Amino acid sequence: MLKTKRFDIINYLTTEEEIEAYLNAFLEEGDYEHIPLALADIARARKAMTKAAKAAGVTRTNLYQSLSEKGRPAFNTVAKVAQSLGYKLMLVPLAR
Repeated sequence: MLKTKRFDIINYLTTEEEIEAYLNAFLEEGDYEHIPLALADIARARKAMTKAAKAAGVTRTNLYQSLSEKGRPAFNTVAKVAQSLGYKLMLVPLAR
């Protein structure tokens, strides 16, 4: 029988360039509903979930739940997690 291993993206997020490209891929595609999942992956890859939870003002368990497929994190939570990971959210005009 063929044994397989579960795919986990964090095994491929080993450099800051890979992490940035991963996050930007969601943004460029307009896949905004998966941004919380991407932030969770980045926090896990950096082993920074506890730091992100503290920044968001929630427990680590609650942050895992909030950033899961079924989670619906508040925008404030997403912004604070992003900031704890070294990113800031900005809105810029599409055209001038």
